[in-house]
Amino acid sequence: MKKLSCHCGAIEAEINLEGDLAKVIKCNCSICKRKGAIMSMVKNEDFKIVKGQDKLKLYQFHSKVAKHYFCSDCGIYTHHIPRINPAMTGFNVGCIDEVNTFDIKDVPVNDGQNHPLDKK
Repeated sequence: MKKLSCHCGAIEAEINLEGDLAKVIKCNCSICKRKGAIMSMVKNEDFKIVKGQDKLKLYQFHSKVAKHYFCSDCGIYTHHIPRINPAMTGFNVGCIDEVNTFDIKDVPVNDGQNHPLDKK
Protein backbone atom coordinates (compact mmCIF):
# COMPACT_ATOMS: atom_id res chain seq x y z
CA MET A 1 0.00 0.00 0.00
CA LYS A 2 1.35 3.40 -1.00
CA LYS A 3 0.18 6.77 0.26
CA LEU A 4 -0.36 9.62 -2.20
CA SER A 5 -0.84 13.23 -1.15
CA CYS A 6 -1.04 16.64 -2.76
CA HIS A 7 1.54 19.32 -1.87
CA CYS A 8 -0.42 20.91 0.99
CA GLY A 9 -1.64 17.58 2.42
CA ALA A 10 -5.33 18.38 2.07
CA ILE A 11 -5.83 15.32 -0.18
CA GLU A 12 -4.58 11.84 0.62
CA ALA A 13 -5.16 8.56 -1.16
CA GLU A 14 -4.18 4.95 -0.64
CA ILE A 15 -2.95 3.00 -3.64
CA ASN A 16 -2.90 -0.77 -3.57
CA LEU A 17 0.13 -1.58 -5.72
CA GLU A 18 1.19 -5.14 -6.39
CA GLY A 19 4.88 -4.92 -5.63
CA ASP A 20 6.53 -1.79 -6.97
CA LEU A 21 5.44 0.62 -9.70
CA ALA A 22 5.14 -1.76 -12.63
CA LYS A 23 4.66 0.76 -15.40
CA VAL A 24 5.09 4.52 -15.59
CA ILE A 25 4.34 6.85 -18.48
CA LYS A 26 4.24 10.43 -19.56
CA CYS A 27 1.70 11.69 -22.07
CA ASN A 28 1.93 14.34 -24.78
CA CYS A 29 -1.76 15.33 -24.86
CA SER A 30 -2.59 19.00 -24.34
CA ILE A 31 -3.10 18.77 -20.56
CA CYS A 32 -0.40 16.23 -19.72
CA LYS A 33 2.36 18.06 -21.60
CA ARG A 34 1.54 21.12 -19.49
CA LYS A 35 1.50 19.31 -16.14
CA GLY A 36 4.58 17.20 -16.98
CA ALA A 37 3.75 14.47 -14.49
CA ILE A 38 5.02 10.92 -14.50
CA MET A 39 1.96 8.73 -14.09
CA SER A 40 1.07 5.15 -13.32
CA MET A 41 -2.23 3.27 -13.36
CA VAL A 42 -4.20 0.95 -11.09
CA LYS A 43 -7.70 -0.49 -11.20
CA ASN A 44 -10.27 1.90 -9.73
CA GLU A 45 -10.81 -0.37 -6.74
CA ASP A 46 -7.08 -0.10 -5.91
CA PHE A 47 -7.21 3.70 -5.54
CA LYS A 48 -9.07 5.23 -2.61
CA ILE A 49 -9.31 8.86 -1.46
CA VAL A 50 -8.99 8.74 2.33
CA LYS A 51 -8.81 12.47 3.06
CA GLY A 52 -9.92 15.65 1.31
CA GLN A 53 -12.65 14.44 -1.04
CA ASP A 54 -14.23 17.90 -0.57
CA LYS A 55 -10.97 19.56 -1.70
CA LEU A 56 -10.81 17.71 -5.03
CA LYS A 57 -11.73 19.68 -8.13
CA LEU A 58 -12.63 18.09 -11.42
CA TYR A 59 -11.39 19.38 -14.76
CA GLN A 60 -12.70 18.08 -18.08
CA PHE A 61 -12.11 19.25 -21.64
CA HIS A 62 -12.51 18.17 -25.29
CA SER A 63 -14.76 15.06 -25.17
CA LYS A 64 -15.48 15.62 -21.45
CA VAL A 65 -15.09 11.90 -20.78
CA ALA A 66 -11.72 11.82 -18.99
CA LYS A 67 -11.76 13.17 -15.45
CA HIS A 68 -8.71 15.07 -14.20
CA TYR A 69 -8.57 15.81 -10.46
CA PHE A 70 -6.50 18.36 -8.61
CA CYS A 71 -6.35 19.96 -5.16
CA SER A 72 -8.41 23.14 -4.88
CA ASP A 73 -5.92 24.54 -2.33
CA CYS A 74 -2.45 23.86 -3.78
CA GLY A 75 -3.40 23.05 -7.38
CA ILE A 76 -1.48 19.76 -7.62
CA TYR A 77 -2.79 17.13 -10.04
CA THR A 78 -3.35 13.96 -8.01
CA HIS A 79 -5.14 11.53 -10.32
CA HIS A 80 -7.38 11.03 -13.32
CA ILE A 81 -9.82 8.60 -14.90
CA PRO A 82 -8.76 8.11 -18.54
CA ARG A 83 -11.34 7.98 -21.29
CA ILE A 84 -9.57 5.08 -23.00
CA ASN A 85 -10.15 2.87 -19.92
CA PRO A 86 -12.51 4.28 -17.25
CA ALA A 87 -12.01 1.15 -15.12
CA MET A 88 -8.51 2.44 -14.29
CA THR A 89 -7.20 5.36 -12.26
CA GLY A 90 -4.06 7.16 -13.37
CA PHE A 91 -2.12 8.86 -10.60
CA ASN A 92 0.73 11.31 -10.22
CA VAL A 93 3.77 9.29 -9.14
CA GLY A 94 5.34 12.51 -7.84
CA CYS A 95 2.65 12.64 -5.15
CA ILE A 96 4.10 9.54 -3.47
CA ASP A 97 6.66 10.80 -0.95
CA GLU A 98 9.01 7.82 -1.06
CA VAL A 99 9.31 7.91 -4.86
CA ASN A 100 11.88 10.24 -6.39
CA THR A 101 10.65 10.75 -9.94
CA PHE A 102 14.06 12.13 -10.93
CA ASP A 103 15.50 8.63 -10.39
CA ILE A 104 13.09 7.14 -12.95
CA LYS A 105 14.85 6.89 -16.31
CA ASP A 106 13.52 6.27 -19.81
CA VAL A 107 9.85 7.01 -19.15
CA PRO A 108 7.81 6.04 -22.22
CA VAL A 109 5.53 8.66 -23.74
CA ASN A 110 1.91 7.86 -24.50
CA ASP A 111 0.81 9.55 -27.75
CA GLY A 112 -2.23 11.40 -26.43
CA GLN A 113 -1.97 13.97 -29.23
CA ASN A 114 -3.16 11.20 -31.55
CA HIS A 115 -5.66 9.59 -29.19
CA PRO A 116 -7.25 6.48 -30.71
CA LEU A 117 -10.75 7.62 -29.67
CA ASP A 118 -10.30 10.79 -31.76
CA LYS A 119 -9.73 8.86 -34.97
CA LYS A 120 -12.69 8.38 -37.27
